[in-house]
Amino acid sequence: MNLTAFDEFFSMGDDTSPLMMLIWILPVILFVFYGQRIQLMVTSQDIKKQIKKLDEYGSGTMKETLAYVGGLPGTGAGTRSGIEAIADYFVVPPQDMDTTGIVPKVRQILWNRETYTKRRIEALLPDADCTQRARVQVLLEVSAGLRMIHKAINHMYLTAKKQNNYPLILPLQMMLPFVMEQAEAMRDAVAPFRDGQPVGDGVGPAVVGAMMRGLPCAPISYQMGYARSTIEGRSAILLKAMGPDPVVGKPDEALTAIIGENDVDAIIMVDAALKMEGEQSGTVYRGFGAAIGGSGVERFGIEEIATRQNIPVFCVVVKQSVKESITLMSDAIHASIPEASSHVRDIIRNDTPPEGTVVIVGVGNTGGVGQ
Repeated sequence: MNLTAFDEFFSMGDDTSPLMMLIWILPVILFVFYGQRIQLMVTSQDIKKQIKKLDEYGSGTMKETLAYVGGLPGTGAGTRSGIEAIADYFVVPPQDMDTTGIVPKVRQILWNRETYTKRRIEALLPDADCTQRARVQVLLEVSAGLRMIHKAINHMYLTAKKQNNYPLILPLQMMLPFVMEQAEAMRDAVAPFRDGQPVGDGVGPAVVGAMMRGLPCAPISYQMGYARSTIEGRSAILLKAMGPDPVVGKPDEALTAIIGENDVDAIIMVDAALKMEGEQSGTVYRGFGAAIGGSGVERFGIEEIATRQNIPVFCVVVKQSVKESITLMSDAIHASIPEASSHVRDIIRNDTPPEGTVVIVGVGNTGGVGQ
């Protein structure tokens, strides 16, 4: 077909044939009346693939958890079903119509969940040691989290599909890449928690743990320990969760106990922080305020006691991605520990009174991080 014949074939002149008009008009009509449905079908295929992956992540982590439990001493016939049942536990948030006193309510609910889950695991694994039980509890939290993500995403997808509602599926399509990133990080977190290896979130306890090396450590509150030292001429109280179990403890309760018995001039918190795209993992920054994640209960407690006693709160953070925070600690994050320690010493030297007292808190999961 030469160029002239090609132009004539697609010509829309007066002598255009009815067949050519149908070829041009039918797609327009199709997309006007069925465009959303076509887009919904195309988008649905991609979302279905991601939902299938989420289902595989959840079932896969549960299989790994049960495999780890099966290798522990004292597992009985009902251990498997009992462990699986724990992964289905859920928390009903307290009523927040009146926000007064909401934090103690949240604290109580979360404490009940952690306490009774721990007791249930102890009953199912009577011959396992504390470290093994703590690992099982963390693995169950990962499995439960992945199950909940799968259920939520699947619910949104099925609702949009049931109603043939393309605008309803758009938010799901936009948020799914971020959800998948989080889910993949949780899936990859199973191995280091199971094997007792340090994760990126443990950089805060690792910094404080290095300062505590060789010092006697005493328990002070639930899963928390402290040691006393002298840094830059100041009395330093070093505080972190008791490793190497994968726990985070209750730093707010420990701080309250320490401040009740000591005249504290400053609080320095060392923690991991989520990096922005373009930032390099392992970079260290300093700032002000209580650097601690989680439910917000511990942060509220720290801010409350610091405000009441008029104690300044400084923080040193190590930047990392979501995946790096819950997977095996990378070389870049591990290499940042001396720099973070240097920042802590600089704050003590320049921002606290001579011969004063400072509390240094290592915030994060102490899995694989000893004293």
